[in-house]
Order: sequence, then C-alpha cells, then structure tokens
Amino acid sequence: MTSAITDETYAELESIAARYPQPRSGLLPMLHLVQSAQGRITPEGIEACADILGISAAEVSGVATFYTMYKRKPVGDYHVGVCTNTLCAVMGGDEIFARLKDHLDVGNDETTTDGKVTLEHLECNAACDYAPVMMVNWEFMDNQTPQSAVALVDDLRSGKEVTSTRGPRICTWREAERVLAGFPDGRVDEGPAAGPASLVGLGIARERGWTAPDRDQGDGGHGVPEQPAQAVEGARVSDDKQAEQAAVEEKAPTTTTAAEKEDAE
Repeated sequence: MTSAITDETYAELESIAARYPQPRSGLLPMLHLVQSAQGRITPEGIEACADILGISAAEVSGVATFYTMYKRKPVGDYHVGVCTNTLCAVMGGDEIFARLKDHLDVGNDETTTDGKVTLEHLECNAACDYAPVMMVNWEFMDNQTPQSAVALVDDLRSGKEVTSTRGPRICTWREAERVLAGFPDGRVDEGPAAGPASLVGLGIARERGWTAPDRDQGDGGHGVPEQPAQAVEGARVSDDKQAEQAAVEEKAPTTTTAAEKEDAE
C-alpha cells in the first residue's frame, strides 16, 4: 500500500510550481517528483498536484496517462528499456529484448520478483548511431549485444556499480526521477556527454573549414555552414526567378470571361 504524500514532498511540489510564470507548466516535473517519492503515479500524488496547480484531478491524470515515462504501477530499482524501433531492432534489439525476457523471467513492463529490474521495450531513444541501445533509468547503454545485456542486468541485481556509456554512474530509478523533477544529484559532469559517432559531423565540418556565421549576418545564428560566394549568388538568382514566376502565376486570371473567349476564337 502506498503511503500518503508527506509534508516535505508537498512542499517540494509547491516549490516546483513556483518556478514557472504559469504554475501548471510545472506539472511534468511535479509528476516525476511524485514517482521519486512514491515509486509510481498514485491517486494521492495526482490529487496533490491538482490541488497545488488549481486544476482538476482529471486534467492531471490525462497528462500522467499520456506520457509513457509516468508509471501507474511500481517500478523496480532499475528500469531497463530496450529500444526495439527500426534500426535498433534490425541491429539486434529484438533479440536482446527476447533474451532479457527469458533471462529475467518477465514480460514487457513487468518487474522481477526481487523488485530490482523492470523491463520494457522502448521506442526510439534518438541514439541510432549507437544501435542497438538500451537505457537504464534513462541513461544510455550503447552498442549492446544479448550477452552484454544479460551481464548488465546481472550486475544491477547484484549491486555492482554500473556506469553509463555516455553518462554518470547509474543511480536508482527513484533517484533518477528526482533529478528529472529538477533536484540535481551532483553527477551531471560524470562521464562523456557525447561519443565519437555523435561527433562525426563536427569532424567533417572542421576538415572542410565550415564555420557558423556571425549572428549579425541575419540568419539568426542557426549554424548554416559558410558557402562560396558564387554558390550563394547562384542560389539567390534561382530564388529570384522562382519568386518572379510565382508572381506571374498569382496575377494570371483564374477564370476566362466571355469576351476573352471571343477574342481567343
């Protein structure tokens, strides 16, 4: 049975809402805090959020049931997500997921009997350059195999320290949820933020001498690579011709009058 929201948690929920000009903008991190405190989204947590934000419990519940990161049943110490979207799947994600289900003796979105691991297949993690990818409490575990995945969950269950391939040491799911609520754990600078595959584009830009234009060049500083003057001028001419053609088409009559038909005959 889930305990009631404590006074301390309620006060932290209020502090999250106070961060935003429109308090209801804080609902997403507030729900993460509820999960950190109670292990899932509970009716008590929904009511607390609704009370603080001055909205209905139905509105809070609608958000909590829309996003898959919010769970309506307890999650283990480690939420292990296996990407089974297209690229990860063909690179081995489906095999990894099948192996873990068998090894852990659980189905999708189920938790092991010891309460350590909850297994779930996930949609794209935006890490296709490291496929197949798993996530543990939302931290990346790249370039996995069925064998490495089994070793990973065994280490988690045995209490060994596990480090993300592009991030910090793995904490518990509740601790990770507290970070998502906006309460840092001091691990933000642990581990690399990006790996070689993610930096390939940057390397190509440097090899070719591409640089981001200055903000005062009128492009808003969006990082468009510099181009030779002739190429830029050619593009402008092409754009001008297209604009002229569009103007002609816009001015052209869309219907033909009787007089115009007689002239044409």
